[in-house]
Amino acid sequence: MPQLDFYVLAGTDPTARRLYVCRLTEKAWKNGHRVFIRVPDATVAALLDDLLWTFRQGSFIPHALDSNHADVQLTPILIGMNSAPEGFHDFLINLSNDIPEDWLRFQRIVEIVDTDANIRQTGREKYRAYQKQGIKPVVHRIP
Repeated sequence: MPQLDFYVLAGTDPTARRLYVCRLTEKAWKNGHRVFIRVPDATVAALLDDLLWTFRQGSFIPHALDSNHADVQLTPILIGMNSAPEGFHDFLINLSNDIPEDWLRFQRIVEIVDTDANIRQTGREKYRAYQKQGIKPVVHRIP
């Protein structure tokens, strides 16, 4: 079973949620992990694509959009809307509104929620769905 972490942010600012994704992605990458960031749509994919280049001065996080048919062997961070391609089974950051069908193939899954009513409700539904599958998520409250 994968390690499953829910990070609960205190605010409702969607930019803060995306910035937290960038920080987690950078930390995972620096620790040698390959990361698939699963997003709900092309707009969020584009926002994260831009933000991963600019979220911190001097930061460099090599990544690509899955829609650009990146060479997955050379790309440690991939942003996509569907299932992760082969070779990405290490670290999943799931921003989509559902749980991916292939979630069991990942070693670690991260769900990031904030206090926005819709995001919070979706997070609760995903939490219960994971529990029904026999996994106990760990919750981290981020001020």
